[in-house]
Amino acid sequence: MRGAMPLGRETPLVDPIALACRRPLASALTMKHRRCTTSVAQGRAAMLRSKPLAAVAAGLGLIVTGCSGGDGSAGGGTTAGVVELSVSTGFTGGDAPGYEQIVKDFNASHQNIKVTMSAEPWDTIAQKLPSAWMTGQGPDIAAPSSDPNVIAQYVKTQSVLPITLTGDGDSKVNVDKFASNLVDEFTYDGKLYAVPANYATLSLYYNKALFAAAGVKPPTTVAELKSAAKALTKDGTYGLVLADNNTIPMWPVLQWLEGGDIVDGKNCSVLNTAAGRSSLQPWVGLVADDKVSPVGLTGAEADALFSAGKAAMEINGPWAAAGYKKAGIDLGIIKVPLDTNGKSVTLGSTVPLAISAKTKYPEQAQEFLAYWTSKTAQKKFSLTTGFPSLRTDLADDPELRADPVVSVFSAQVPGARLYLPKVPNATQVDSEAYVTMIGSLTRGTALNDATDSASAKIDELTGCSGT
Repeated sequence: MRGAMPLGRETPLVDPIALACRRPLASALTMKHRRCTTSVAQGRAAMLRSKPLAAVAAGLGLIVTGCSGGDGSAGGGTTAGVVELSVSTGFTGGDAPGYEQIVKDFNASHQNIKVTMSAEPWDTIAQKLPSAWMTGQGPDIAAPSSDPNVIAQYVKTQSVLPITLTGDGDSKVNVDKFASNLVDEFTYDGKLYAVPANYATLSLYYNKALFAAAGVKPPTTVAELKSAAKALTKDGTYGLVLADNNTIPMWPVLQWLEGGDIVDGKNCSVLNTAAGRSSLQPWVGLVADDKVSPVGLTGAEADALFSAGKAAMEINGPWAAAGYKKAGIDLGIIKVPLDTNGKSVTLGSTVPLAISAKTKYPEQAQEFLAYWTSKTAQKKFSLTTGFPSLRTDLADDPELRADPVVSVFSAQVPGARLYLPKVPNATQVDSEAYVTMIGSLTRGTALNDATDSASAKIDELTGCSGT
């Protein structure tokens, strides 16, 4: 989901051998640049993680498998009349137990279907899955990437199954209960090709002890956020730690707070417009001149600074809360401060869960997705992980509203935005243009030069004609 979102919708499916030689965003987003770390950073990469959980999977009876189909069809088989489905995901972080619990509960309640789930690095999935699904191999079900945009390529190669088991009731995918942007993200030509495996927003984490020592109150507006960042930068402590690479998208949120954006409705860059530049300038100044954050941090490095008590604030997702508390931080979590117009805005990110077009068991696979996204499963998942629910009918659930972590992240769902949704070549837009621009700006490149260069690259990647 930090610089870690998205693999572009129009990105070609890369040769697996070539892909193995490099790392793909972020959130969403992404998000792909990603974190491959432990503890808090491991938590932050909830959708971007790379540390295998073989031991955990084995302990839970979750079988880690490779490509299992050998007869031109994907996935599992049958044993004594029980349909066996295989699922591949990259959920290897602190939120992994939440996903594993969904599988355990499904198996316990479905006597004729057995699901086994593997967890491996997102890069590994990106290397293997495209060719596997194109040739009828691999798992029945997969989270193809931590980037929601990648589904477009699987649709283009006819590798994913349209989801038709939709409607009301526990046995169907309740599409009308999903946040509308999640449905739009996975719909092409009127057909739904994936469901959201999760939904996360970003909030502002702050160190209560550092705030109290400095006599600063938690910010509620973007102006107060900037002021607090400066006031809290002293004595070897940074006011607001900001990652700019290998992370979930951070800087776009800062731009949104100032009324800026990256592209317009025609997928043309707006970074070099007056609004684009004015939304970047104050944050570039805070980092480059006021030193509120080190330059060039990865997401893992930013997390480590906050976890060590060396940063007063950080914008992060729900996966980080438990790790920060374990590190002994006197932790506060509040909504991202209001933007310049007094409105709430933050990043929303999701991971797709899709079915191979060549699975032997399309009905059973869709039944599993219906359970995964069901009200019962998603409520338990939110309480386990701190993630807001992907279902709108859980927005007012008393238990979720009472949870100190879930409630903060859920409160921001109405103002959450996906990063570069349905933008052609979104991953390259992020990695080759946007992340590069932020790195150059914070190292002293002139604002006009950096935004002109980034805009030219973005327009080239998206195919913007300017008309």
